[in-house]
Amino acid sequence: MKHVYIETMGCQMNKSDTERMLGMLSHFDYEETKDPEKADLLMVNTCSIRQLSEDKAFSQLGVWGKWKQDRNPDLKIGMCGCVAQQKARQVFSRAPYVDFVLGTHKIYSLPDVIKRINNGERVCECEETNLPSQNPENYEINRVKSTNAWINITEGCNNFCTYCIVPYTRGRERSRLPETIIKEVKDALNAGFKEITLLGQNVDSYGKDFKDKNYRLADLLRELNSIEGKFRIRFVTSYPTDITDELIETAKELDKVCEYFHIPMQSGNSEVLKAMNRRYDRETYAKIVKKVRDMIPDVTITSDFIAGFPGETEEQFEDTLTAIDEFELDYCNVAAYSPREKTVAARWVDKFIPEDIKNERFQRLNDKVKENCLKSNLKYLGREMEVLVENFYEHKGQMINTGKTRNFKTVHIPCDTDLTGQFVNVKISGAKTWYIKAVLCT
Repeated sequence: MKHVYIETMGCQMNKSDTERMLGMLSHFDYEETKDPEKADLLMVNTCSIRQLSEDKAFSQLGVWGKWKQDRNPDLKIGMCGCVAQQKARQVFSRAPYVDFVLGTHKIYSLPDVIKRINNGERVCECEETNLPSQNPENYEINRVKSTNAWINITEGCNNFCTYCIVPYTRGRERSRLPETIIKEVKDALNAGFKEITLLGQNVDSYGKDFKDKNYRLADLLRELNSIEGKFRIRFVTSYPTDITDELIETAKELDKVCEYFHIPMQSGNSEVLKAMNRRYDRETYAKIVKKVRDMIPDVTITSDFIAGFPGETEEQFEDTLTAIDEFELDYCNVAAYSPREKTVAARWVDKFIPEDIKNERFQRLNDKVKENCLKSNLKYLGREMEVLVENFYEHKGQMINTGKTRNFKTVHIPCDTDLTGQFVNVKISGAKTWYIKAVLCT
């Protein structure tokens, strides 16, 4: 057996792609190793959402290139993912030791690519052709062993937000066939997974592109919920205006669908949202969040925000801080604006915010998120909740089980018994910024 090591950067979609590629490679005598120095094939699955992520990927390739030069000239090196799709053949000039570049649209070409590089070719497979709705070779998926299986149901994005590279690296929205998804879910459950997370850049756009059927995310959730056994279902990420009343009602009614919505807002100011080409303003977002909270008790709502978008004034930034308070957002991913090649906003150089101001806003945004996370966690003191245990480890001489509630709260449970993979009932005994503490119910 040869050994492959894949360094995965970025979102859950990349993690899902890595699992698929490992499954394909297992058919060609490659076994995964966690030690890159023992690998015959090194791959970096890249993220291009921010410049820092791209720089990190090329830095990793540089380290491997030195290994290839000094230790093992037969070492094979590949770049895949969003940076590969965006840069294509430019990768070879920047990193001449790379053997292949594999774009996001072409991951099912990997077996052919491996054959070609083993015959001495350098290969670039980054054509912007859509993937088929299902894996044509029916390769198995080599999932990372855990409690949660990530299953992508849509790929790509049609929204073209002015700051975002995703439509250029992942292509237009396309939905996978329901029967393919349902089979993947059943396979994951049979393999012992206890939680299924449905993935998509805009997951609630699922089915919009079907020409021969009227079948949307709510329909898929109902079919998955009917599968026998105890397990949970989540879905991320939702585009605010694609959240329909039917979807909210379905999430409320189905016992396996968790009380959790991730609804990126990006800015709390309506003028900035318009400049971002988001299809809603602050008032519309407020109505959506209120509707979800009114219909689903105990729901956790998380969001994403960007600090220092081109042209953003101090007053407009402060609207973001007040939005986190007003909508009682339980947690938010935050980032300082990073210009990305091909996007509209990257051309607004005259509107760029100075780095020191952008970083100061980013820090204030982080502080606001911490404040609201703690405030959210404190609401659960004294409550009894169900937790799916995900990990078991020692911390400061004490054994801890950690897991998630249905509404995505991280819980730490002191206990000497490894409960990984089990559903347990706990009573919440304390709250920290990033997690809540609990004891097992007797």
